[in-house]
Amino acid sequence: MRRMLSAVLIVVIPLGLVAAEVSPATAPIYLDPAYSPAERAADLVSRMTLKEKAGQMVSSMAAAIPRLAVASYGWWNEAAHGVAREQTNDGDNPPNLTNTTSYPVSLSLGSTWNPGLVNREAGLISDEAREVVRDNRLDLDFYSPTVNLARDPRWGRNDETFGEDPLLTATLAAQFVDGLQGPAKKGYAKAIATVKHYAANNSESDRLRGSSDMDERTLREYYTAQFRDVIRWSHPGSIMSAYNAVNGVPSAANAHLMETLARQTYGFDGYFTSDCDAIYEIMAGQNWLPPGQGPLDQYGRTAAALNAGEDLNCNMGYHDEWSYENTIPGAVEQGLVSEDTVDVSLVRLFTARFALGEFDAEQRVPWVAEARTRLAPGTWKNDESNKAVTQTPERLAMARQVADESIVLLRNQGNVLPLRTGKKIAVIGTFADPTEFYLGGYSSNQTHSGIANSVTGLQGLQKAYSVDFLPGTTPGNLDVIDPAAVRAAAGYDAVIVYAGTDQQTASEDHDRATLALPGAQAELIRQVAAANPHTIVYLETVGQVDVSSFAGTAAAILWSSFNGQRKGEALADVISGAVAPSGRLPFTWYADESQLPPLEDYAIRPSATSPGRTYQYFTGKIAYPFGFGLSYTSFRYDNFRFDGKAATATVTNTGKVKSAEVVQLYATTPDSPKSKERPRKRLIGFRKVVLEPHRSADVTIPVDIADLAFYDEKAKAFRLDPGRIGLQLSTSSADKDIKQQVYASVGTPPAPTPAVVTAKPGRVQFPVGAHIDPHPTVAYSDQSIRDTPVTYASNRPAVVEVTPGGLVARAAGVATVTVTAGAAHGAFVVKVVDPG
Repeated sequence: MRRMLSAVLIVVIPLGLVAAEVSPATAPIYLDPAYSPAERAADLVSRMTLKEKAGQMVSSMAAAIPRLAVASYGWWNEAAHGVAREQTNDGDNPPNLTNTTSYPVSLSLGSTWNPGLVNREAGLISDEAREVVRDNRLDLDFYSPTVNLARDPRWGRNDETFGEDPLLTATLAAQFVDGLQGPAKKGYAKAIATVKHYAANNSESDRLRGSSDMDERTLREYYTAQFRDVIRWSHPGSIMSAYNAVNGVPSAANAHLMETLARQTYGFDGYFTSDCDAIYEIMAGQNWLPPGQGPLDQYGRTAAALNAGEDLNCNMGYHDEWSYENTIPGAVEQGLVSEDTVDVSLVRLFTARFALGEFDAEQRVPWVAEARTRLAPGTWKNDESNKAVTQTPERLAMARQVADESIVLLRNQGNVLPLRTGKKIAVIGTFADPTEFYLGGYSSNQTHSGIANSVTGLQGLQKAYSVDFLPGTTPGNLDVIDPAAVRAAAGYDAVIVYAGTDQQTASEDHDRATLALPGAQAELIRQVAAANPHTIVYLETVGQVDVSSFAGTAAAILWSSFNGQRKGEALADVISGAVAPSGRLPFTWYADESQLPPLEDYAIRPSATSPGRTYQYFTGKIAYPFGFGLSYTSFRYDNFRFDGKAATATVTNTGKVKSAEVVQLYATTPDSPKSKERPRKRLIGFRKVVLEPHRSADVTIPVDIADLAFYDEKAKAFRLDPGRIGLQLSTSSADKDIKQQVYASVGTPPAPTPAVVTAKPGRVQFPVGAHIDPHPTVAYSDQSIRDTPVTYASNRPAVVEVTPGGLVARAAGVATVTVTAGAAHGAFVVKVVDPG
């Protein structure tokens, strides 16, 4: 080690020097853009001391290394519905950003059922991020999006999800990841997305100490299915592990989750970060005792996490004085973890930083050049002096469009909507004109300039109508109804009651105990609806609420989650008919909380003590089904057919209004025995199509029969049930909404083929002459892991040679070794060093 370090010290490079400024003849590999990000990362890591390595593996913040031109770096940044936090401070939580664009929350994105729209919004978010982060090139790893499933409406963070269904969530989240990370330009990523929280993290009450317990089938089919598909479809750069344990093992030290499932089975090749500070909670909250070991100290918990595959320690949030930075050297010295393991993790982290273009000149990195063209570098400040300059017309228009498409029409008795102008209208409810403009969790701060770009519900309706505003409850007290407002409501042509929830109802670290609307809002709606038959209710909430007291009397009901800066414009668009409602519920709307099993019960299938969860399994009465939403027009479905690879139908707008329809395809297994406990149905595809009045379109949804398999715990693989499959073309998950249905035979399924190849040589650096054992793993298309012959190829045979006897390190340098099984490929990087 000492001889290696003496060689390292010969290369002294001033901080801030980038690749284009170094002569190719003298440039170290890590500053040469001709090498891949992983190769450059391997070279850079080989030049660091153990102490320097440890200092790079914490979120808040990674230390600068001036001699290697490594800048300080903040890993904890947020961008779930707008770039909202940047880790610019050392040793603390990242500050909120000021006056950046705030879009509707993820649950509202979920109700759009529009993957393309999600992609475009996420692209605008990372454009703005490039404009505001330090030097347009640092702090570009974002802890977004949340892809946990909204399996229980009481969870405090449901507004951060895309919904309850794995397929819907994966489809939308993959597009978010693609949009945020951007299409590679000259090989560079625009940002790094972190999908979270892995896995089965759905309750706040015990998130630091609880265990989400389930069988392997439930884990594979439900709680990790969306992670699997996002990995497969969009290759996120990062995954955040959760606070909670899964089946007794903390997620931050869970090798089954991180290595066996995410990497070896699903094909994840980015880095893992802990939640903040989940590694501390291994010891403090979980009090976890690894098999055969006693209580963990600060070094033991670090080793447990690193050995399981946790590459980065988010070291703020809940924490003590210990982190990877000051425990890795001690853990290595005690033999609890090897420096080789540290190298593997650190190469993953720096691969992400090199992929972002941090170490390369502006003219090489289009994302940097474009951001500096839009906004002069160094001119944006994180305070009111920025004048909300990044809230551009394009971004505000996107906030409005997403909000437009998110609103779900649940009821429209007598076609009271759209509401014509010229009527005498009252707007009732304090949430229509709040003292604090609530935008949802992980939002940026809006000061004067940002507030000027924001539109409340009342302001939006005032632009479309002549309205009177009545708070409906006494000032400062949501619990007391103002009887004068109820009496006045009877005198209007129509009344819009705006009800909602905010951070006082549910939030991170705070679950709901009840689905009731806060205060006296439900009773206010009931009384107003009794006084005026043309009462329209808009619910802007964290999720489902109890509507039983007014669902049958209010003339119209609309719902969305927290709908961003232009929420008021969108509400007016839909109520006025300028935009036809096209939102669909991304969850099952339960009647009330008494139907639900305990929040900490992670079972999905029904049992003697539980009615099950989600539209797939729930057996109780519901208020509205998953996928439901009304329109101002009507649609007809014809000519439904299935050719074995795709389902196609003709959809016609039979009404008088241009509108979007969400065509939903569900699968059933009618011949499966009851003992197998199969779901009632599963969403397997959907398309959102916009049609002019009296126009038709053929809508085709691909169907991969292999995706209809279920996990067989004995076979440790996914298997198709014999018999028929049913395909239902529908407008919701409810049987009454099935438009067309066909049955098809599964037939003989194709033989599984290699799908994911990984290698785990256990280290990055090898001395000249060493034999390299990659320890390959091959996962098949049925998610089984099998012993399978592989072949190897080296991109630099002079550095790493493929010989009949295996891989041999031949000369100093870096090389990428590709491992192949069938049509599947994996790769790993080797840094060869000359000890002499």
